[in-house]
Amino acid sequence: MIVGATGLVGRECLRLLLADNGFSRIVVLTRRPLSPVVRSPKLETHVIDFEHLNEYDELFRVDAILCALGTTIRQAGSRTRFRTVDHEYPLAFAKIGRRAGCGHFLVVSALGANPRSRVFYNRVKGELEEALRGLGYPRLTIVRPSLLLGPRAELRLGEEVAKRVTRWLGPLVPRAFKPVEARAVATALVRAAREPGSGVRVIESGEIALA
Repeated sequence: MIVGATGLVGRECLRLLLADNGFSRIVVLTRRPLSPVVRSPKLETHVIDFEHLNEYDELFRVDAILCALGTTIRQAGSRTRFRTVDHEYPLAFAKIGRRAGCGHFLVVSALGANPRSRVFYNRVKGELEEALRGLGYPRLTIVRPSLLLGPRAELRLGEEVAKRVTRWLGPLVPRAFKPVEARAVATALVRAAREPGSGVRVIESGEIALA
């Protein structure tokens, strides 16, 4: 299952999973239809109401859930709405999945995620990670990318600044803090979903290209 398939990382994950013969069925849950429309015999798409997730329990009978939901406070419009999208929704999906017998939850978090951070964004991401650890998944994969790069519909000033700083400073910028391409994050997630294992695995931003 992919949650967040309309976003930057989620789109790349969907593309990779459709091309991977190791996955026979892909369930996509979105709040709006995929655009452009994607078709595949192994793809199921469901436009659902995220406020009533318990109505879709039967869809969660999958081996793994990949959650790439995410927004910014600016896009969300408020801290409350940001927390809903980046914490409450992912946690709700994880809870239902665990109840349905899903054994592996994969989530896109963020560099610096820490439940005790003074930075609101990082604190929310850290609180989500902490809550997910408490659900008892046999496998939990957490990916913590730095700034994400890739084709977006809207311009994000922070990403443009990061690109320029990286170009100017080059090798002086530590790998852990360099912006990462969305396709590299997606590759790390899909590879983790395919590989056997157990327990909690955290893939830091500097490790993404190597994961």
